[in-house]
Amino acid sequence: MHLAYPAVLAALLFCIGLYGVLARRNAILVLMSVELMLNAVNLNLVAFDVWLRDTLHSGQALTLFTIAIAAAEIGIGLAIVLAVHRNRGTSDIDRLRDTAETDDAETLPDSADTDGTEPTPGRADEKTGKTKKAEATT
Repeated sequence: MHLAYPAVLAALLFCIGLYGVLARRNAILVLMSVELMLNAVNLNLVAFDVWLRDTLHSGQALTLFTIAIAAAEIGIGLAIVLAVHRNRGTSDIDRLRDTAETDDAETLPDSADTDGTEPTPGRADEKTGKTKKAEATT
């Protein structure tokens, strides 16, 4: 068997996984895409191990370590996604940009108020909230 067949298949799997990581907004689908990319790497490791006729089978041994690391990664990743979903109510990655966001950053009054009125405690307009949130993240 030629080395080109598994190499092309691994390249296709890796490209599909890369597209999934870059284009998807759901955290579960991003984790699945990362797993697809790791499986493409595993396929390359085994294919090159067979092609080089390694007597120690170091490619296959490295594949076993990669599978173990991928299993730990998916376990921890799913636990984090479930915890975030319980706290925030969504697993949309675009809405989870700032995980250290607090409600205090949105309710701080703006010192340079243009209309001269006092802001209501506990409420901030959109401009003030966005400005304070941007200052809190930097």
